[in-house]
Amino acid sequence: MTRTVATGGGGPTPLLSVEGLTVGFRTEDGFVRVLDDVSFAVGAGETVGLVGESGCGKSVSAMSVMRLIPSPPAVTEAGRVLFDGADLLKLSDDAMRDVRGDRIGMIFQEPMTSLNPTLSIGFQIEEVLRLHRGLGRAEARRESIAMLRAVGIGAPERRLDQYPHLLSGGLRQRVMIAMALVCGPKLLIADEPTTALDVTIQAQILELLRRLQRQMGMAVLLITHDLGVVAEMCDRVVVMYAGKVVEHCATATLFREPRHPYSAGLLAATPRRARRGERLVAIPGMVPAPGKRGAGCPFVDRCPRAIERCRAEMPPLAPVDGAVASSVAHESACWNPVPLRGAA
Repeated sequence: MTRTVATGGGGPTPLLSVEGLTVGFRTEDGFVRVLDDVSFAVGAGETVGLVGESGCGKSVSAMSVMRLIPSPPAVTEAGRVLFDGADLLKLSDDAMRDVRGDRIGMIFQEPMTSLNPTLSIGFQIEEVLRLHRGLGRAEARRESIAMLRAVGIGAPERRLDQYPHLLSGGLRQRVMIAMALVCGPKLLIADEPTTALDVTIQAQILELLRRLQRQMGMAVLLITHDLGVVAEMCDRVVVMYAGKVVEHCATATLFREPRHPYSAGLLAATPRRARRGERLVAIPGMVPAPGKRGAGCPFVDRCPRAIERCRAEMPPLAPVDGAVASSVAHESACWNPVPLRGAA
């Protein structure tokens, strides 16, 4: 089967290329597929957003790239995950540990559960440097202090000896960023990095990530359900629904001309688009559970544009008709896409 990989156009070989990734879990009720032929790419130095509701497969995609899902019960049925030309799915466990935390860093959703509560902040950051850089204790401590200072943590010498429960949510998230970046990775995977934070701290964390990305020249795969974050941070967007990629385009294109009804629904439901006193728009229903998605488009029961073909056959991810000329391809998986503005 020929797959379209959301790469952003005919540029150089991407840093990360996920091709046809298909992942499932063995459960008491049988085998359940959670990712189905997922393909996307991230170029060197760019930020790509992976967007969708909870249950759409965003975090499973990221964890599969990092090989952090236990196997069993997880089974990778098909696909490749190419990073710097090497297929991560074929690396030995030892080789993958060398990549994880060194060439690819990851920030998790909830820093309180991601940090070890029994170990000091300093030990946890220094451990990364000792493992991947072979540094001695004194040099690792110096590097850790410098990294904490770089992420905006004051009095870093004192913070190194503290434990996670003594830090606020915003400081814990900055520590997670420091741990992810201390080895200077080429790629950062940020999984909902601001979800547990208040609005003011969210803005500070996003600005910090932007600044560090510029300074370090790294690529970012940003996983989020917040389209406001996407608008601020991302060059391109990959929209996922029920374990599939349903739309891919430049960020500006998604906000201007979404073609998949799910993408249009997400945009319409954004609170900042509503006027004061108006009822917020919502997409009816819920994301179908894995194993209950049928043969056709998984969005069919929630879609205002569904036609008979949608229930019987899953549309491929393909270039959309009338797409504005751009260096970034605009692709959608829909039999009856949202018409262009001004179209009859």
